[in-house]
Amino acid sequence: MNNTLHITVLVENSASRRGLKAEHGWACLIEVNGRRVLFDTGQTDLLLNNARALGCALDNLDAIVLSHGHYDHTGGLAAVNALAPAARLFFHPAALAPKYTARADGSADDIGLPATARETLANRNAAVVLTRVSREIVPGLLVTGEIPRQTGFEDVGGRFFLDAACRQADPLLDDQAVFLPTAAGVVVVLGCAHAGVVNTLRHIEQLTGTRRIRAVLGGMHLLNASPERLEATVEAFRQREIPLLVPAHCTGIRAVARLWETFPAACATGGVGSRFTFPL
Repeated sequence: MNNTLHITVLVENSASRRGLKAEHGWACLIEVNGRRVLFDTGQTDLLLNNARALGCALDNLDAIVLSHGHYDHTGGLAAVNALAPAARLFFHPAALAPKYTARADGSADDIGLPATARETLANRNAAVVLTRVSREIVPGLLVTGEIPRQTGFEDVGGRFFLDAACRQADPLLDDQAVFLPTAAGVVVVLGCAHAGVVNTLRHIEQLTGTRRIRAVLGGMHLLNASPERLEATVEAFRQREIPLLVPAHCTGIRAVARLWETFPAACATGGVGSRFTFPL
């Protein structure tokens, strides 16, 4: 385990084998030098089933990190907290804000923190770490904090609002990723990349002082991307010559197909049960 980074996908929209279950959501277990961090918790407590099937204990977590405040990343928080009540919890304060998306008929869907997650946060005794800025989670593994919006072609990826009337746009300032520099480049794990995957990479490059990206895994929220945004994203990946791309969750089938077409040697699937190992 020492000098090695392990990432195991516990929740995703697809599952890789019998005994594992899928749901619309994202969660992965990150293990580095004996420290264990859960990044996101999926939509429900389904991650407990998958963790058991994969032999991933969740009762000895060092930390839980929430990428943002949407239900499909926070719905399993109460179940995980019951197993690991001493784990430090990292999230941006804007994750607590009301969150809605607009339906085609103009009505609103509540997509924010489920009631169980809000109750968990309100009653939590273990350390809570607010991440407006980048913080170290465990030695070597960091969270980005709030990601500056630098590109002209990226947006939050959908019709997201802070009110049920769908009048006040949600800039999703709570969106964040985690990353770990290795000798071969930085490994980046995304939640949904509502800040934009290229914005996220640029921010991490500024934080680390290097443009060497070893891997990008997770949701890229390109399912509603215009052709221009998709091609600009592909070009940004091409310029960086990233050895491993794992487009998952909310990336969208059209974007996934485009990435696999363009980078067949770099792309890998990231369904439940996928495991990735990197030497440090």
